Amino acid sequence: MQTAKPGDTVHVHYTGRLDDGEEFDSSRGREPLRFTLGSGSVIAGFDDAITGMSVGQEKQVTIPADQAYGQHRDDLVLRVGRDQFPDNYDPQVGEQVQLEADGQRFVVTVTDVQDERVTLDGNHPLAGKPLIFDLRLVDIEPGTSE
Repeated sequence: MQTAKPGDTVHVHYTGRLDDGEEFDSSRGREPLRFTLGSGSVIAGFDDAITGMSVGQEKQVTIPADQAYGQHRDDLVLRVGRDQFPDNYDPQVGEQVQLEADGQRFVVTVTDVQDERVTLDGNHPLAGKPLIFDLRLVDIEPGTSE
């Protein structure tokens, strides 16, 4: 029986949840996720979970934060004065804002708004959280042999 290995392109149906049961993403009602194992296009723990599975196999895995979006980093949380924003801009908690620094663009999330300051978080929203996935391998397109 063929099993998924690095270099293979796989088609996977998945549902992702947090520890508290909150669903953060799912392929339900859509085409399965298609990616090449080992290409770095998905989080490491997801890639590792699919490796070795066979078509039709289902499993549940818990991916620790270090193999998902990393630990939450306090150095990526910025507190900036409201005067750093345009006068007509009214930041809202949960809103994503694009910043540019040293020629690079960053997407941050507004996490707190005060009279004098706005807190921006550059961490991925799932950073620091273990992720639980229900997985079903739908298809394997074998990679080329070296």
